[in-house]
Amino acid sequence: MELAHSLLLNEDALAQITEAKRPVFIFEWLRFLDKVLVAANKVDVKEKQKKLVEQLTGLISSAPGPPTRKLLAKNLATLYSIGDTFTVFQTLDKCNEIIKSKDDTPAYLPTKLAAVACVGAFYEKMGRMLGSSFPDTINNLLKALKSAESQGRGEILLSLQKVLSGLGGAAASCHRDIYKNARSLLTDRSMAVRCAVAKQIFVFMFVNLPEGTERKSVIWTCKMCGIPVFLQLIFLFFPSPQAYVVFVTTLGGQWLERNFATFLSHVLDLVSHPRATQTHVEAVYSRRCVSFMLRATLGGLLGEKAQIAAGKEICQAISKQMRAVEAVVNDMSGENKAGATDVSASQHVMVCALKELGSLVQSLSATASPLIQEPSIGLLETVTSVLLHPSMAARLAAAWCLRCVAVALPYQLSPLLDRCAERINNLKSSPEAVSGYSFAMAALLGGVHQCPLGIPHSKGKLVVSIAEDLLRTAAQNSRLSLQRTQAGWLLLGALMTLGSSLVRYHLPKMLLLWRNVFPRSQKELEAEKARGDSFTWQVTLEGRAGALCAMRSFVAHCPELLTEDVIRRLMSPIECAMTMMSIIKVHGAHLKASAAMVRLRLYDILALLPPKTYEGSFNALLRELVAEFTLTDNSANTTTSLLRSLCHYDDSVLMGSWLQETDHKSIEDQLQPNSASGSGALEHDPSSIYLRVHVGEAVPGPLPLGVSVIDASVALFGVVFPHVSFKHRLQMLDHFAECIKQAKGVRQQAVQLNIFTAVLSALKGLAENKSTLGPEEVRKSALALVMGALDNPNPILRCAAGEALGRMAQVVGEATFIARMAQTSFDKLKSARDVVSRTGHSLALGCLHRYVGGIGSGQHLKTSVSILLALAQDGSSHEVQTWALHSLALIVDSSGPMYRGYVEPTLSLVLTLLLTVPPSHTEVHQCLGRCLGALITTVGPELQGNGATISTIRSSCLVGCAIMQDHSDSLVQAAAISCLQQLHMFAPRHVNLSSLVPCLCVHLCSSHLLLRRAAVECLRQLAQREAAEVCEYAMSLAKKAGDGKDSTAISEYKRGVGCATDSCCNGSELNITETGLEGVLFGMLDRETDRKLCSDIHDTLGHMLSSLAVEKLSHWLKLCKDVLAATTGKFDEDSEKKEEVDDDTMFTGLGDDDKSKPSVAPRWVTRVFAADCLCRIILLCENANKAHFDLATARAAKAKNPKGDLLVLHLSDLIRMAFMAATDHSNQLRMAGLQALEDIIKKFASVPEPEFPGHVILEQYQANVGAALRPAFSPDTPSDITAKACQVCSTWIGSGVVSDLNDLRRVHNLLVSSLDKVQSGKSSSSQLYSESATTMEKLAVLKAWAEVYVVAMKIKKEAEGKPAKPVGRVDEDEDEDVVGAGVLPPDSLITLVQPELPSLSRLWLAMLRDYALLTLPAEFSSQLPPDGGAFYTPETIDTARLHYRGSWAPVLHAVALWLNITGFGLDDNQEDVSSTPSKVPGALQGGSSSSKMLEESVTDRMHLMLGVSIEFLCFPRPEEPIEHVMSCLRALFTLLETPCAKTHMAEDQLLAVELLNVLHRLLLTRDPPAVQLQVTAVVQETIRAAQDNLQQRRAKREEEGEKDSLTSLGEGGDTGELVPGKSLVYAAMELLVFILVRHLPQLNSRVKESPTHAPLRPQRLPDESARLVANTVSILAELPSLCSPAGATTILPTVLFLITGVLKETAIKAADNSVPVPVSAALQGIKTIIASPLAREESIQTQWTTLVRSSLASVLEYSQPDESRPDMDEVSMLTAVTLFLLSASNELVGVIVLQKGCMDRFRNALNSSDPWVQARCYQLLLSLFQHSNRALSTPYIHALAPLMVEKLKAVERSRPGTAAELQAVQEGIRVLENLVSMGEEKNRVQLLALLVPTLISYLLDENAISSAPQVSKSLHDFALQNLMRIGPLYPAAFKTVIGAAPELKTRLESAIRANQASNKAKAAARQAQPTVQAGPTIKLKTSFF
Repeated sequence: MELAHSLLLNEDALAQITEAKRPVFIFEWLRFLDKVLVAANKVDVKEKQKKLVEQLTGLISSAPGPPTRKLLAKNLATLYSIGDTFTVFQTLDKCNEIIKSKDDTPAYLPTKLAAVACVGAFYEKMGRMLGSSFPDTINNLLKALKSAESQGRGEILLSLQKVLSGLGGAAASCHRDIYKNARSLLTDRSMAVRCAVAKQIFVFMFVNLPEGTERKSVIWTCKMCGIPVFLQLIFLFFPSPQAYVVFVTTLGGQWLERNFATFLSHVLDLVSHPRATQTHVEAVYSRRCVSFMLRATLGGLLGEKAQIAAGKEICQAISKQMRAVEAVVNDMSGENKAGATDVSASQHVMVCALKELGSLVQSLSATASPLIQEPSIGLLETVTSVLLHPSMAARLAAAWCLRCVAVALPYQLSPLLDRCAERINNLKSSPEAVSGYSFAMAALLGGVHQCPLGIPHSKGKLVVSIAEDLLRTAAQNSRLSLQRTQAGWLLLGALMTLGSSLVRYHLPKMLLLWRNVFPRSQKELEAEKARGDSFTWQVTLEGRAGALCAMRSFVAHCPELLTEDVIRRLMSPIECAMTMMSIIKVHGAHLKASAAMVRLRLYDILALLPPKTYEGSFNALLRELVAEFTLTDNSANTTTSLLRSLCHYDDSVLMGSWLQETDHKSIEDQLQPNSASGSGALEHDPSSIYLRVHVGEAVPGPLPLGVSVIDASVALFGVVFPHVSFKHRLQMLDHFAECIKQAKGVRQQAVQLNIFTAVLSALKGLAENKSTLGPEEVRKSALALVMGALDNPNPILRCAAGEALGRMAQVVGEATFIARMAQTSFDKLKSARDVVSRTGHSLALGCLHRYVGGIGSGQHLKTSVSILLALAQDGSSHEVQTWALHSLALIVDSSGPMYRGYVEPTLSLVLTLLLTVPPSHTEVHQCLGRCLGALITTVGPELQGNGATISTIRSSCLVGCAIMQDHSDSLVQAAAISCLQQLHMFAPRHVNLSSLVPCLCVHLCSSHLLLRRAAVECLRQLAQREAAEVCEYAMSLAKKAGDGKDSTAISEYKRGVGCATDSCCNGSELNITETGLEGVLFGMLDRETDRKLCSDIHDTLGHMLSSLAVEKLSHWLKLCKDVLAATTGKFDEDSEKKEEVDDDTMFTGLGDDDKSKPSVAPRWVTRVFAADCLCRIILLCENANKAHFDLATARAAKAKNPKGDLLVLHLSDLIRMAFMAATDHSNQLRMAGLQALEDIIKKFASVPEPEFPGHVILEQYQANVGAALRPAFSPDTPSDITAKACQVCSTWIGSGVVSDLNDLRRVHNLLVSSLDKVQSGKSSSSQLYSESATTMEKLAVLKAWAEVYVVAMKIKKEAEGKPAKPVGRVDEDEDEDVVGAGVLPPDSLITLVQPELPSLSRLWLAMLRDYALLTLPAEFSSQLPPDGGAFYTPETIDTARLHYRGSWAPVLHAVALWLNITGFGLDDNQEDVSSTPSKVPGALQGGSSSSKMLEESVTDRMHLMLGVSIEFLCFPRPEEPIEHVMSCLRALFTLLETPCAKTHMAEDQLLAVELLNVLHRLLLTRDPPAVQLQVTAVVQETIRAAQDNLQQRRAKREEEGEKDSLTSLGEGGDTGELVPGKSLVYAAMELLVFILVRHLPQLNSRVKESPTHAPLRPQRLPDESARLVANTVSILAELPSLCSPAGATTILPTVLFLITGVLKETAIKAADNSVPVPVSAALQGIKTIIASPLAREESIQTQWTTLVRSSLASVLEYSQPDESRPDMDEVSMLTAVTLFLLSASNELVGVIVLQKGCMDRFRNALNSSDPWVQARCYQLLLSLFQHSNRALSTPYIHALAPLMVEKLKAVERSRPGTAAELQAVQEGIRVLENLVSMGEEKNRVQLLALLVPTLISYLLDENAISSAPQVSKSLHDFALQNLMRIGPLYPAAFKTVIGAAPELKTRLESAIRANQASNKAKAAARQAQPTVQAGPTIKLKTSFF
């Protein structure tokens, strides 16, 4: 392919390749030329022009295919327009000659077409330059047009179109001829030609416009001409709805807004026209068309404000109609004959208007409230009035509209139900009222599932009582019996949709009602048969149908209640209904409808029940079912509508647009071949008013009864068939064949369609049940049936037969059977020549492979592929090509890697066909696209390779994609995009995004849903990997458009990517502005309704956001802000006017340049998404860089790099956006806004304000936060929003942003008012929403208070920790001056919470009790209180659980704090609640009974708190937030700080053990260090509790004088055994060891022993781990104190092993010589253990001594100098050694080995090169030398003192150079001084003789002092002072020493003199300049001690 990339065609290369590959080579060259000509240097082009023209004109006669000729013509025209035009006329003449040629053979056709294309391209490009030759050309083309076949006609029309647009008005003389010729072709049989004519006339009108005519006024006229071609007229009298939609869309939203009243009345007139409603089905079709027109225009073109205005108009239209109807109904005289027909016409107008009103309100959601609330509109009154309309259809439509209102505005739901209930009771005697209001109630109940807040439980009781009453009184009045029966059952069916929790209470009554409707026994049934007139029977049947319908609703919506017993009780009425079926036929034809309804209901419910329950009735049932769909008793040829859903979606291409999804699917359904398709309407089945609407439908549309019954029978047949015996299966299959044989003509088609659908349904059922089809004869029969249909002329049946064959192969699953099926098709395909059997059997092969998979059908692969490849080349029939290629794609898909060997031949065929099949055969091209996609998947990741074959495959795929991208059909373009998407997935480097992305952007505006979907799906994938590039290329498209005068660049592009035919969706041309592709996607969210598409847009924007938001912060924030600011909601009073955007102002990035056509302002759904994006941006910034949350850093960074962008600089925008969202009309947006506000507060609360130290930046936004929260607490706010707002309040109060009490009060008051509501038991939602909504709101309030209280106590604790002496009371305002510095900050938060605490604590405890009960396992449900808890009702228990689950944790923590501070709530009745925490309850001194009650309450509370905590910590769900775990642990810690709890815990040791086990388990599942730290804190408190208890017990024993038994106290007793599961110490050890090994795996001896273990070098632990290890070690050291001496000996070896191990692993030198936390903890632990009383226990003396010695030995071993540990902290090791020596001197005296080791360590330290080590060594030696046990210290003095003296003497030669070295010398001298003082008098002289000369040697010469360095001077001063101090201490000895050496004396004297002189000088200076002395200098020198 690379050889094709040259300016001239490489003819040598072309000659060398095979014939088959030449067209591809030429096409690739033309593609290259197309790109290169525009960019090439003109001189180069002119040089080679002659040769190029030759080559190109030569190609005209080489019979080029459609894509090639298009490119060829384009390149020739471009070449002439760039280079010289000398030879253009010559070439033109040459083309005209070819066109004139008389050769009509198919072989010559491509050459003719190429010539025609070239002519068109020349004129389009050069227009008037060729002016002189145009008459000949046009005549020539018109002549050719007359004799051309369809391809030629299409191409000539296209060419004429180009000639016209190129010449403009210059060709006026020929217009008449062209028009005359073209017009006659508007009825051409070829669709492609008709399209071409439409476009031709379109261009024609443009060219003919007089100068200055406004283009706008003509646009629609033109588009109208073309549309009927796209969609055939649905009715002869009725213009295509799509034409209306395009008409309005083109004129734009503003036009519609202004003229809406006219448009509405016109459209509604259409549906009231008598000819539009001649039959019922026609009326339904007309209504659907009008509904489509209204939805497509109103829904997409108008913004929210305009939609509200449109709603008003619709309301007025409805009330006008209703007034007319009432006039006729009230006209008793009957004079108004015409009125009656008006009423029947008005029903259709009503249906359309009400449907649209409902859809409008539902899409507006909460923003529709002005429409509902404005009394002048009276929407609810108007709609409710229609409930009394004489027509059932209108009543149902009104009911549906009310359901939409309730779903949009849930606060209307309960009042509407009440209103309807009241009217039903008042108007019982009016049939219309009973029917209408029951419809409305049923509809409202059906809408409850869409309202998360639900309705009060009492409404269920209300409905049941009304329904019972209606059923009871039905028989009293025959005029009303039918309506009352229907209404009663309808209400009960609707009630079932509320779910098990509500129905459970009414189930016994329901079962009774059901039983009573049907005869109890066979006898009663027989008796019934004999009596009754037809009206009685009608009422009876309606009643039974209603009962069955309610049953079905029950089974569908309450699966939890379907116990075996309930199913058994349901079965008796159902069995009775089955037996009744046969009886009904006796009573005549007019009961037909009622009987059919009973059957429909019966089939529906049976399909939902397990077939086992009615297997006894299979025979009778199957007879009925088979008769139903084989039309035995039905003279009409009704067909089922299910075939569509049972066939495979991918087969849509074979059935025309039968399955494809489009924007106008709702009306396209009417063109389908099956009975009554697209004629769904509510009146066909009123029960659908309460059922859930299918995805993708706006309003439920059940099909007419005749079709529904057949559908239900087919579906039930599929359910039952797998459970039927083989004998019966065979009988049925044979019967089917018989039925088909007997029927003739149209009826045969209908019967066959139904039978096939049933068979498919049965096979699908078998596959789902994993059953087999049966023995040979059953298979034979089935196979005969299916094979027969493969040759059926009806393509739908062939499709179904292929599908059935595949399903059969899947169900039988035997290789021989599959082989037989395949062979039959092979044989047939080899011999057959007719299109029908070739298509059917080729599909059969595809389906076989699809259902059996590659492995099951591998042996047939080769034959299948070769046959299908041959069929695909059959150019005589495009249908055969389509089916063969489709099957081939199925085989490629299902064979996977097994197909790899056939990829090359298949790919070459695909390319050949793409280059030769005419574009008008779009199905073939679509199938080629499917094949190409499947082939790309098969090759898969191999496509990245660089081998020759792979490169060829890859370039072939790319060429294929390029051809399809250029196709005019949107589905083919969509296939191209999905192929490129696949390629990009496997070989991203080889897909050129710079051309793909702009192409996708253009498709975003296509009018074809599937193309928009494909484009967005592809963008989604690209954005996942390369978001930045995608956005850049999209912007480049915008820049191109910006550079051109108009958006010519884009229109060029559109032509380039083949969407010239595309009328843009919703009239919006692609307009990428500075908001880029993101802006376009946001704009699409407002227009698109397709779920899949919107979800993909969300994902694409999400990927872009993740990749780009942090880098392009301003851009994304502006985007979100623009979307949010375009709200119709309220604004800040002072907001800048320019930022207020309403619907008339364009949303940037979505608008059109044309001001008269503004884009709609973003709708609420889009704004919610923008608010979510805002939260995501904050999160992304948090993960990206901490500077985003630091104002000072951000400003500095901005100053350095003005382009850089940090989030904190946009804080005001963030707050403003959150505020706008939180105060909007839309509830969903308010929720999103509050969430954003909470995120902002959390992330920015601690960001300081650099200009005002001590303040944070959020302080300036207090007013905004308050204002955003206030509306959420208004009485009419839904509970969920109030609950969220409480959460934000507590976050705000707890964030510490606001320090001023008065400012805090604003928000605090909101919480106070909510708390009052909780206490009064009232709630805004109590009347409107379900009880669980009230629960949610109350719990949210309590949770918020709990969070505030927790923060308040934290602040209080911190404040108490600061001053030296704690203050008793908080609220002593009057004594402020007395308390002074120690008082809490005056604005302390606790003062706000204080007044509410008594009531809060009560509510909190009640809530925890509820929660504890609700967490009980199901088997204890009997223990739950029957009338609910404090905050939940038994009916809403399931939803309440969820609310409790979200709010218990902070409450638990708050209660723990309150119990702690009030001594377990015992003094909470005293006034001073917040007095000192550990107060002993004074109340205990009262009478014994009250103290007993108090004790019980303490125990109860203790159990409650511990129970809740332990239950939660046992199984914290993975989705539980980590905050809950932390709250729970903090609560436990706080609780265990109280004496009561400690006592309780210590007395019940098993409880403590369980707690520790649960905590251990928690550590296994939760990693965060914070959790682990908190766990250690709880463990520590538990251990302390046990210690305190043990001490009390010991003290008590001592008092009682039982000294002897003291040793057995503590764990381990006399034996020392610790029992796992009962021993607290054991449990603690388990947990602590786990933590240590987790953070220091080296401690685990097993790890060391493992062969793969490489010794780890000790590393510095992270801070949190270090703290954790330190805490653990501290607790470990406490454990022995809980044991008896015997128990202690059990655990001590482990404890000491671990502590010394921690010391070894963490003792690492730090740069600043600091001691790591774990090391100091280990040292402290060693001290605690060795100094413990155990040392004095005689019973364990020997074990103790060995333990101490071995521990010291370990430390010595660990501290051995070692190359592998160069950074070991010797000082810490030495400290440990010293601790042993000092604390355990008795055990260690005289142990020579250890003594030698210790001396070595000290020696090493003294010889260390590090002065810090020396200094610490001297300090430690000092403490050792001074030890009271002389036996211990003497050997060390003897061994180490000489070395010290030597070291100190050596200082004279190398004086210290640093402060550290100086300190080491000073410490050494101190040790020497101490030795002198310790020595006996007789040895004093010798000792001083060591010390004094050393000190004197440190003195400097008086001349050298001034020039000596500072450290040296300090040493001199130090020595001098020490000498002057020693002299007086030992005068005699001092004199002796000085006297012995005169040179010492002189040095000393001169030093003293110099010192005195300098002191005098300093004193004189001081007098001259009096300054304050900072402090005595001596202080410095003594501070080292």
